[in-house]
Amino acid sequence: MASIPGTATDFNTITVNGHTYTIQEYQAMQYQQNNGVKDNSSLDKDAFLSLLVTQLEYQDPLSPQDNSEYVAQLAQFSSLEQMTNMVDKLSDVYTLVENIDTSVLVGQLSGMIGKDVQWKTSDGTFEGTVTGVSISDGAPSIVAKITGADGSVSTYKVAVSDLTRVGTTD
Repeated sequence: MASIPGTATDFNTITVNGHTYTIQEYQAMQYQQNNGVKDNSSLDKDAFLSLLVTQLEYQDPLSPQDNSEYVAQLAQFSSLEQMTNMVDKLSDVYTLVENIDTSVLVGQLSGMIGKDVQWKTSDGTFEGTVTGVSISDGAPSIVAKITGADGSVSTYKVAVSDLTRVGTTD
């Protein structure tokens, strides 16, 4: 049911970033944010240990479960956690290597500044002089300028993969 602006129900809500909350919902959200209440939607080692302790607490003392099952579960969970940590670290290493590759490529391409280049596109073959280097979305390119017969200057962003020649043919 829609509320009429200015009524009592309208004063019991708070709108944040386009989402309207009741006072209770907003206070609960603020409490979670301010008191560091974490999202329990995924299990971690603390949750596993808590479940294990609860399971041990409520097991039948006349028919206890085998301890080897607990040890096996703990070992599997520990293994999974180590694999997850390793994947996170490998992702960090991949990012580092990618950044190093980009830095090396920029260094190599910057040596082309001032040199004549030729490139081919679907519009034809062009020749110009490299005036700069660019990396956009991880794709390397050079900035080349062409000076026309009438003295006009056109600037092009050329993908490295489109280059057909660096230097003059003389």
